[in-house]
Amino acid sequence: MSTNVLRTADGWWVVLGECAVPVDTKAVTTAELIADRDAVREAALSGQAGTPVSELAALSPVTTPCRVVAQMVNYRSHARDSGFTGDIPPTFFRKASGSVSGPGEAVVRPSHVKFLDYEIELGLVMGAPLPIGTVVGERDLPSYVAGLVITNDVSAREVQLTKTQFYESKSYPTFTPTGPYLALLEPEDFAHLLDLRLKLSVNGDLRQDRTLADMIVRPAQALTLLARFQTLDPGDLLLTGTPGGTALKAPPKPVEKIGPLLPPAVKWKAFFKSQAKNPHYLHTGDVITATIATPDGRIDLGEQRTPVTDAR
Repeated sequence: MSTNVLRTADGWWVVLGECAVPVDTKAVTTAELIADRDAVREAALSGQAGTPVSELAALSPVTTPCRVVAQMVNYRSHARDSGFTGDIPPTFFRKASGSVSGPGEAVVRPSHVKFLDYEIELGLVMGAPLPIGTVVGERDLPSYVAGLVITNDVSAREVQLTKTQFYESKSYPTFTPTGPYLALLEPEDFAHLLDLRLKLSVNGDLRQDRTLADMIVRPAQALTLLARFQTLDPGDLLLTGTPGGTALKAPPKPVEKIGPLLPPAVKWKAFFKSQAKNPHYLHTGDVITATIATPDGRIDLGEQRTPVTDAR
C-alpha cells in the first residue's frame, strides 16, 4: 500500500487516516525524504496518536528548485477537445519550478491575463536518476518513480496561443499547485495506476473526470522518450497531461478553416472575442477542487483546494 506524506513548515508527516505523525528525519528536500524511506516507514508504524490533518498547513510536497517537465495533449479526450485528429507526436515542455505552490495557496491571475485555465494532471515524482538513453519498461517504473502528487497546470491561454509560449504561459508564480500528499508507492502499487481517476471541479461544477486509461503515452513510455534528451534526478516532477474538460476548446470546423486565411492579429482578435463568452475560464473568487484516487482507495492523493485571486 502507498504511504501518504505531508509537508508543513515544521517538517514531514505521515498521514494515517484523519491524523498525521511527524517523520523523524533531517530531510529538507523531497529528494532527501525519498532517500530516507526508513524514517517514513518507522513513522507509519509508530502507533502515535498523531495530529489532526485539518490542523496542519500543508505546503507543496515537492520542494524547489527542481526540474518541472510536462507532457502536452496526452489524453484522448483532451486531444478531441483541442481539435487534434490522427496520431499526436509526444511533446514535452518545461515549467519554471517557481510556479510550484501549495495545495491550498491561491492561484494568482496576472493583471494582463483574461483567459485563465485549469488542467488537473498526475505528477510523477522521481526517486532515482534518469540518465540520457534510459529505456523504462512497465516493470521498471518502481526503480525510477518514488511517488505521485496532484498538480494543476494553470495556463494563461492568450499568452500560450498568441505567443506560442508554453513556458511563459504556464510558469507564473502559483501556476503549479501541488499536493497535498506525496503518495510514496510500493512496487505492487504501480499495477493500479490506470485505475487512478482525475477529477477537477470549479465552484462545485465538475469539469474534468477521466482515468489514466484515457492516456495516450503512459508513464514508462514517457520517461523513455524524455530520456532521449533530458536527464531527471530524485525530487524532479513530471506532469503527465490533462484530460478533456478544460475551458479552452478548439473552434468550430468552419471557423478553423477560415482562420489560416486571416492575418494573425485579426484571427486572434476574433478568437478571443468568442472566448470572452465562455464562462468556464477562471475568475477571482472561484475555488478549484482537484482529487486523484483509485476507486478502492489504495492510492488516494488527497484533495487540493485552491481559490483564485487577482494580482495586487
